[in-house]
Amino acid sequence: MSKGQLCIVMNSGPQSINVLYTKKDGSNIKAQLGYRMSGSTSYDKLETISNGDRASSIWKMSWPCKTAVGLIKVQGQGTFETPPASFPGC
Repeated sequence: MSKGQLCIVMNSGPQSINVLYTKKDGSNIKAQLGYRMSGSTSYDKLETISNGDRASSIWKMSWPCKTAVGLIKVQGQGTFETPPASFPGC
């Protein structure tokens, strides 16, 4: 993957998942941010991310305590993921 940083933030009150990607170097990419939880995967819209840009997608939900991974699907490069994270207090 082109140089960048992918992270997932699990928020409480209300519960939401925020997936963030910061593009640090290289040429533009076309990508979708997403997450996987309990075997189910969701992606946001396809967008172009340029050097120095920060992309963010948020999903609001009411889930019991479960872990999730953040995803970025980059056209022509594949899918990359974060380490697992869980909601605060779980």
